Amino acid sequence: MSTNTNIPILYSFRRCPYAMRARLAIANSTIKVELREIVLRNKPQALLDASPKGTVPVLLLADTIIDESLDIMYWALSINDPNNWLSTPLKEDIQQLIQWNDGDFKYYLDRYKYADRYPDNDALFYRAQAERFINELENRLSKFSFLCSNHCCLADMAIFPFIRQFANVDPEWFQGSQYQHLNHWLKQQIESELFIAIMEKYPIWKAEDAPILLKLRSV
Repeated sequence: MSTNTNIPILYSFRRCPYAMRARLAIANSTIKVELREIVLRNKPQALLDASPKGTVPVLLLADTIIDESLDIMYWALSINDPNNWLSTPLKEDIQQLIQWNDGDFKYYLDRYKYADRYPDNDALFYRAQAERFINELENRLSKFSFLCSNHCCLADMAIFPFIRQFANVDPEWFQGSQYQHLNHWLKQQIESELFIAIMEKYPIWKAEDAPILLKLRSV
């Protein structure tokens, strides 16, 4: 079925933390986009044609394609940043924290979650390595309401989906751990209207389907 080419198209996978962060920014910015929910084990050719690396999220605009989650966040917030996620003098700190999350922490998070695929060490070893980042966040949240200050910013929204993934590997351990400030912060994000909106379930996209729009935050 034909699509309104004036509306950006977002390829997404509901449970992917990179896709989550993109949807968070788009929904918060109240930008209308067509959502195409995919299954990673059966990627549609239209996605591969747009971005041969085959990862999500991918955003199709009239004149360009954005296939990095942070770039999609910046794109959305450059159009509309109603909660001032970008308006902070701590830009360097925010960038460094996100780089740590996306680099070293994500490396050990994957091995903690899928320890059977990485038999060189056990899950507890990988968790301990990931906890270096977790400790950093806990320390920050013992001083502030959010990761970089008392104001929610890009770092909180970019990092939160990965902490949710870390917590879900062993929820009982995480909830009973010493990371109580992080538990509280995570609970706030999970229970937020914005997160509930972007986690709505959608049918898997097929080329013949009528367009489905991503649910946005209430204005």
